[in-house]
Amino acid sequence: MPHILIIDDDMELCEMLSEYLRMESFTVDSIHDGISGFQQALSQSYDAIILDVMLPSADGFTVLRKIREHSQTPVLMLTAKGDDIDRIVGLEMGADDYLPKPCNPRELVARLRAILRRTQANIPNTLLKSGQLEIHPSSRLVLFANNALSLTSTEYNLLEVLIKNKGTVVTKQTLSEKALGRTLTRYDRSIDMHLSKLRQKLGDSEQQIIQTVRGIGYQLCEL
Repeated sequence: MPHILIIDDDMELCEMLSEYLRMESFTVDSIHDGISGFQQALSQSYDAIILDVMLPSADGFTVLRKIREHSQTPVLMLTAKGDDIDRIVGLEMGADDYLPKPCNPRELVARLRAILRRTQANIPNTLLKSGQLEIHPSSRLVLFANNALSLTSTEYNLLEVLIKNKGTVVTKQTLSEKALGRTLTRYDRSIDMHLSKLRQKLGDSEQQIIQTVRGIGYQLCEL
């Protein structure tokens, strides 16, 4: 049973989501403030974390930053409905996905299962290589110039899709479906945000590794 941590100060919402998730065969813990949430997130191994932006003692962005300093556990952020800034900041800081509040529990479960399918799949350890870039699928280890990169699950998924299609343009729609497990919606810049962070970690400021094909998508250049 996947073990999920909810960090949200809305106790009524936590109770409702926890009950729904348990009915869907998840094990759930819930914490209602930022500092305790961060401490709980690192106290044991969780399969995914649901994190609200607005929290007492430490906001969701602070909690996310602290989690990312120690763990790559997938994080799904809950943002205020229509607040694009919260969504963009969360993605830039390493969130794997987001949902606006109030959220539909069925969609939340679908998003969580998509994240878990991507991070827990049993994949043969067939080395994927392009120049100085190496990906080991079974361990989800990424090396660039012999240095291990600390990637979020979504960043890893995007890079794996791109390296499997190196030299070929991959549309944003395809990247969203394969890396996020959902259809790309209009005005959704999640893929762009994740690719921007991935480029930073690769030191790819000149787009020599991951090239933007305007109006279409991205491609990993032959290295």
